[in-house]
Amino acid sequence: MTKTDIRHARVKVVLHWYLGGSVLAGTVDSGCREVQTHLEVDSDDTPEKIAHVIRCAKQGCFAEQMVVRPTPLTSTVKVNGETFVL
Repeated sequence: MTKTDIRHARVKVVLHWYLGGSVLAGTVDSGCREVQTHLEVDSDDTPEKIAHVIRCAKQGCFAEQMVVRPTPLTSTVKVNGETFVL
């Protein structure tokens, strides 16, 4: 689309998860404290052109946008085919 010459790109994603509490006591707590992305790009194109491609990729990444913008979560539960309220 942008005709940008990218010879090689590598991304590493690091998630800092935690899980604590007890299932028996009903105190389970989990979450993610931090998400880190590390991107390496090899290209002879201008820094401005590379920056444009990276910005577009980040804006089009569903996972990154879900973290950056709080996303509503809707859940339903059925047990034995019947709606189940927790």
